[in-house]
Amino acid sequence: MAMLAEENIYNLIPREEVKPPKPARYNSKFKNTVKDEIKQDKAGYRTMGPAKVQVPTTSEFLKKRSKEPRLPETDRFTYPDEERRRPIVPQNGDRPLMGLKTTKNFITTNAVENIMSVPKKAEKNFCDTRGGDKQPLELSGLEPKYVHKKDYGKTPQYLANRQKEIEIAQQEYDAYVTEHFRRGAMKQISEGERQVMLQGLKTNWEELHHQYQGLSVVTDTAPKKNRKERMEAEMKQLERDIETIEKHRVIYIA
Repeated sequence: MAMLAEENIYNLIPREEVKPPKPARYNSKFKNTVKDEIKQDKAGYRTMGPAKVQVPTTSEFLKKRSKEPRLPETDRFTYPDEERRRPIVPQNGDRPLMGLKTTKNFITTNAVENIMSVPKKAEKNFCDTRGGDKQPLELSGLEPKYVHKKDYGKTPQYLANRQKEIEIAQQEYDAYVTEHFRRGAMKQISEGERQVMLQGLKTNWEELHHQYQGLSVVTDTAPKKNRKERMEAEMKQLERDIETIEKHRVIYIA
């Protein structure tokens, strides 16, 4: 319907195309400043090179390869173990020294070295395949290594120091609390009283839980719903009280 509404017989008459005017060309406000700065720096370089440059003498003319970079002098490369390396292999045409004799008794020397030498300790290995492939036993985790330490099974010294600091801090805190409550006439309940209180709270919770289990599953009336919510709130309060008493062994009452 929109397309039909736009059709008009006057649209068939050709119309002259109207071109929108072009916007004004952008000119920077810093144009004149830039031109002045460029002209100002060009005045000193109109001659051959910058003004007041030291002219080389006739004896210091430009020579061939004088502008190439020069590498530093290299030192002769030597291996770190060159002093301990064996001599080079003799060439095919080198003649050995003839007529050299020694008075060393190799049989006696070998016997003495074997007698005085310490026997080599056998390596501990294990075979992990039926083909006999060996692996070191120490790195496998099967060899007990830490049990042979001098301090194995002993409490580290830093733990002992920390335990001592905790005990001292607890004693200072107990002394502070005792003095504070002595001034406020507070009484600390004994361990027996604490156990009796805890057992009474647990008994009350069990009785209330037994009554809660006897409630009707369907809470279709307001009294049933209110009774169920009240018993749930009382059970939660008893659970919080039991948790508080079990967590704190020292309890003060006014």
